[in-house]
Amino acid sequence: MLDADYATRITAASSAAHGVGLDALLITPGPDLRYLLGYDAIPLERLTCLVVRSAGDPVLVVPALELAAAKASPAGPLGISIATWQETDDPYALVASLLGRVHAVGLADHMWASKVLALRAAMPDVEQQTAGRVVNAMRMRKSPAEVSALQGAADAIDRVHAAVPSLLREGRTEREIGRDIAELIVAEGHVRADFVIVASGPNGASPHHEVSDRRLEHGDAVVVDIGGTTPEGYCSDETRTYALGDPGADYLDAYAQLLAAQMAATASVRPGVPCESVDAVARDWLEGAGLGDFFIHRTGHGIGLETHEEPYIVAGNDLPLEEGMAFSVEPGYYIPGRFGARIEDIVVCGSDGPVVLNQRPRDLVVVEP
Repeated sequence: MLDADYATRITAASSAAHGVGLDALLITPGPDLRYLLGYDAIPLERLTCLVVRSAGDPVLVVPALELAAAKASPAGPLGISIATWQETDDPYALVASLLGRVHAVGLADHMWASKVLALRAAMPDVEQQTAGRVVNAMRMRKSPAEVSALQGAADAIDRVHAAVPSLLREGRTEREIGRDIAELIVAEGHVRADFVIVASGPNGASPHHEVSDRRLEHGDAVVVDIGGTTPEGYCSDETRTYALGDPGADYLDAYAQLLAAQMAATASVRPGVPCESVDAVARDWLEGAGLGDFFIHRTGHGIGLETHEEPYIVAGNDLPLEEGMAFSVEPGYYIPGRFGARIEDIVVCGSDGPVVLNQRPRDLVVVEP
């Protein structure tokens, strides 16, 4: 388990909730609960909810049958009050009674709609907002311990990419290769593989291509985008592009421009630079190379307890980067019916520039038959 001061996080969340006019945060199972309390609770139809009051101590509401699991989480050693409910009780009424007279609450961004509506029914006069306006701002800035956990995840996925060339052979299907990669992701230290993209030939023109039964052919470019979750709960995400033999001069020329765009965007990272500026560096480079119309997604996304979280490296996001923010830098190009390419690293904004966590070579890896 990541060594984190959960009591400090809860106190900070309580204070921040008060600062934005929320009387409480209601956090159900998901990344926010794991961040604030270190409790990786199973999401069930039964309500588990951390009640973080802006005035008053926190309370963890759990079904009686989950009491032992809750006590085994950091909630136990921290001495956080745990309120249980039986199968025939109304847990939403219990949450309402714990809050008393309040005006506005923040609900976990990933709360199930059924629970949102049940809380609204239990507290019809209470305004519901998203807790993300508080918790996301905290989660964006990674502590040294979190950066260390992300580095461990990056090292693990680097080891998987190191083995990918040995899996790419003419006649093998994307699905077969994807299965082998998923097994390697777990073998190299993740608890699960979250996604495996193996996009060969014309399938590379689809950024989120699902593996198919297409067989690799000589000359194919193959985009491999993979990631998983480590035991600490932190995620990996890395894309490298491979070629099965010579992909042709047009492809090599375009790839050289993509590599330059990715390196320039990464080099632009430093505190105070707006997120949209990093996106603009990559986009402007590819525009100048005649590839701008084929760069059809943002340059990056935050990463931590989720593969995709704030901050987003995209036009229109003027949020200044801060030390400790972690995100992907992953420009690409996608030419329908022909091919695609993407290069992705996880980057942390350091005190005076970028700290790149992934260390696999970014040049096109040509796999000879």
